[in-house]
Amino acid sequence: MSEIRMPSMTRISLTDTRLEILSLIRQPGYSLPSLLFPVMFYVFFGLVFNMGRGVHMPTYLLASYGTFGVIAPALFSFGVGVAVERAQGWLRLRQASPAPPLAYVISKTGVSLAFAAAVALLLMTLGALFGDVRLERLRWFWTFGVLVFGTIPFCALGLWIGMNVKGNAAPAVVNLLYLPMSLLSGLWIPIQFFPELMQKLAWALPPFHLAQLAFGAVGMPVQAPAWVSVSYLSVMTLVFGVASMRSFYREDA
Repeated sequence: MSEIRMPSMTRISLTDTRLEILSLIRQPGYSLPSLLFPVMFYVFFGLVFNMGRGVHMPTYLLASYGTFGVIAPALFSFGVGVAVERAQGWLRLRQASPAPPLAYVISKTGVSLAFAAAVALLLMTLGALFGDVRLERLRWFWTFGVLVFGTIPFCALGLWIGMNVKGNAAPAVVNLLYLPMSLLSGLWIPIQFFPELMQKLAWALPPFHLAQLAFGAVGMPVQAPAWVSVSYLSVMTLVFGVASMRSFYREDA
């Protein structure tokens, strides 16, 4: 009698990721805003309104709007998606299935990274073709890597929100965090134009540190050393990752 083998967690996670991406692509209400909003902002403020003002602003806004654009898939896929699936009972069904619980988190992370990669590629293509953004080849790859993998701390934050906030309240909670943090971190307006107190407050916000890494990647001046931003985002990932996984396994139990 042949032995029945369960698929590996890697195979399950890859299959879940593929199906999750297909599901979101079939939901234009999620996929189109996630891809088009940062592109629209970059086209208007980085390209159209800055023609004839040199190449520095399109390069600067590639980093700032790129940061703004890649954070959204992480927060909304985890924060809203997980909370809604909890409310609908889908998460309870997944936990009762033989699939490893960690595969669910890995697949959600894969979806966030895929959308972040799409946003980063769109902005970088627009900047190179129409914004006269000129970077060394290594800087292009470095910028892409920072924007994509820099979403992981926000995946941890989103998962914590999704595991601790009710489904109907999750969109409001995520927006109340995402939009003010983006503004106060200098993603829309450089923090040099803010009062001194607001400039100090920006150092406590995670989008500020991801933006600093992105500015460094494109060769723009930075206010925070890279090791400070990397340390901040690493600690954030650890804290929210552990807290959210405790909530995840507590609910599973």
